[in-house]
Amino acid sequence: MKERFEELLRIAQGHTVCIQPHDYPDPDALASAFALQELLRRRGIEAGIGYFGTVDKVNIRLMMDEFEIIPIPADKMAEFEEDAVVINVDVQKNNSNLTDMRGEELVCIDHHPWVTDVKYDIVIHELVGACATIVTELYAELGEEIPRNVATALLYGIKMDTRNLCSGVTDKDLAAFSMLHRIADHDIIRRLDNNSLQISDLRAYGAAIQNIVVYGGIGFVHIPFDCPDGLIASVSNFILALDAVTVAVVYADRNGGMKFSVRSEISGVNAGHLVNLALRGVGNGGGHMTMAGGLLYKERTYELGADPDTAIRKRFVDALAHVRE
Repeated sequence: MKERFEELLRIAQGHTVCIQPHDYPDPDALASAFALQELLRRRGIEAGIGYFGTVDKVNIRLMMDEFEIIPIPADKMAEFEEDAVVINVDVQKNNSNLTDMRGEELVCIDHHPWVTDVKYDIVIHELVGACATIVTELYAELGEEIPRNVATALLYGIKMDTRNLCSGVTDKDLAAFSMLHRIADHDIIRRLDNNSLQISDLRAYGAAIQNIVVYGGIGFVHIPFDCPDGLIASVSNFILALDAVTVAVVYADRNGGMKFSVRSEISGVNAGHLVNLALRGVGNGGGHMTMAGGLLYKERTYELGADPDTAIRKRFVDALAHVRE
């Protein structure tokens, strides 16, 4: 990992550098980008953090305020030179939740299953619970002291992406968490934990309570309006907490298509494989063993027929039966 980082420094030298997490970044993506930005700054590389999509979640905005994260506006990202170096963090190119930008995507730092066919110059990839764990390991390998604000952001990223060390957690996540826990500002962690919902979010939870349908342990919720990715994921976690639900499938209308969040607590049922199989031919998806996302394309919604909800439920029920074979 140390050698790959040194190579990153070499190819970034003399270029505009943008750290790009996935669209509508979550705490893990934002924390990882912020920590990498500081690490590059120490080595003489000034990098900006830029992403597409809005930041609607209260805790994400609070992170940006607490850690003074100032993103590059999307219109400025569009003006980058063709030879600008782009570092994808917590995402891989050609994923449905990454908007293409000017510049060359030469580096990828990610913890999701590897699905892209893009040939990055440098890949730092591990199947761990959070991308923040990889960046923490990078600090440790380089012998770099982790500043308190960076440790706090990384710790919160791990907490959120592993659902408080209860989902997809590995020994490496636990080791990183332990290291960061000794350094982090726990007053900030508590503020972030206590400010994750806003009044407008209740519409989505209300839709979940009104619209939930359970088939064979799969809890389906259709949110009939657009809402941020993070909120769809939160509703998915909420549905999975029901005792009758072992797989949660939550989807919201978006630009004529649908955005999906899937959660699985069935041993051996990979949520990423499940959503990818269920949306095959009409969209795409992927993610972790327990958490995944997907997108149903606007131009393929007609294939769902007159009753899209029934068609979606059948696709996931059939996909689950296939995955379990």
